[in-house]
Parts: sequence; structure tokens; C-alpha cells
Amino acid sequence: MNLDEILHLEQVEKDFGDFTALAQVSLRVNPGAFVLLLGANGAGKSTLLRLLAGLSRPTRGRVMVAGAEPHRSAAARATIGLLSHSTLLYDDLSARENLSFFARLYGLSTPEERVAQALDAVGLEERQHHRVRTFSRGMKQRLALARATLHNPAVLLFDEPYTGLDQRAAAALSRQLGLLKEQGRTSVLVTHNLEEAIHLADHLVILRRGRVGYDAPWSGGSIEDLEKTYEQHLG
Repeated sequence: MNLDEILHLEQVEKDFGDFTALAQVSLRVNPGAFVLLLGANGAGKSTLLRLLAGLSRPTRGRVMVAGAEPHRSAAARATIGLLSHSTLLYDDLSARENLSFFARLYGLSTPEERVAQALDAVGLEERQHHRVRTFSRGMKQRLALARATLHNPAVLLFDEPYTGLDQRAAAALSRQLGLLKEQGRTSVLVTHNLEEAIHLADHLVILRRGRVGYDAPWSGGSIEDLEKTYEQHLG
């Protein structure tokens, strides 16, 4: 493995019974890249993110994150933050209580300081003592982003984070993802919201029926260019 590669997948396959969700997937991602991962429903995008997060293990092949296999290595998992359409928050706890709980799970050395920083980063310090059940969908997703970044992960995985967000909340989330990109985090984003994603991505991967149909740098073309490339490689 090249030491410059923070994510490395080598001939990865994932079976569910007789169904092969991923077949011979090989990818290499350098630190700081923002990867847009596209594909039709059922193409294997969420399965790939679960493998990267260490929530599942490959049937065949190797998945490496920061030089180790995430399903085997706690150190590798500690470099990862995951944000999806499910916030993983507790509605009956306040914003601060939620983050304090996860800070303890992560074993952070200065938990209250990190919680305060995370709340400030997503603009929720004024609502920190309010129960999450009173939050809008957009506010919950901002708090979920704070949860996912609380331990300063080098790698961020986003699985349809724009689901259920209105236009204003989606734009706010994109601004926050842009700031994380500026900080040099490596990101993999699965989304159908191409209008937001096109301004973030510098690498494009398209899955087609569990296989990599396209894998190349993205040079910041128009939404029309992105849609054309997507359609061409769905085949």
C-alpha cells in the first residue's frame, strides 16, 4: 500500500447469501480528497461505506483505512466519522448531553472543551441545552455532523446526508462540508443532491451493479457535465 493513500480497497467483494453487492472493487484515495460516490439504487454505495467504516467486513479482498483494516483495528475506526440520513442522536437528551455522551464513548481527553468547540462549529451553542426532539431536521443534521466530527477524524463518510433537508438547510450543510474540506479531511459522499455536491467534489467514482464503472479526478465541471458523465457510465 502507498503510504500517501489514506483509503485503499483491493479487489473487494461483499456477498449477502447468493447476492454479490460488490465485485472486484479497487480504489485508492489520497489524504484530503473529496470523493463523490454515485450510482443507481442498489449499486452498492452504502455497502461500500459500511466497509470503510468498519461496520462490515469484506467477503473477499482488503479494505484499508489509514494503513489498517477498520473491521479489525480500533485505531483505524478512530480515524473515521460517519454521517447519514439517520442522525444517531437521542431525542430526549439535549444537544450538549448527546455530544457529551459520544465524547465519553470516544474517550476524549478534554471532552467538555471538544463538545463546546463542536457546538460552536455547527452554530448550535445557543440551543445546547434544548432537547433534540425540539430541533428541526436541519438542526438535527448539524448536530449529527458535530457528533461525527467530535473526535477530529481524518476520514468522513457521508451517506445521503441531505435527505429530508430543505434548500436552506442543504446549503448550510454544504457550507459546513466545505469547511471540513478546507481543513484537509478526506471525505466520501453518497448523495443524489448533485447541485450541492458538484461544488465539493474533486474525485468522482461511479458504481454500476456493484462494480466500479468510473474512477477519476473531477475537475469542477458544470452540473450538466456531471450528469452526462453519470449517465454515460451507468450503461
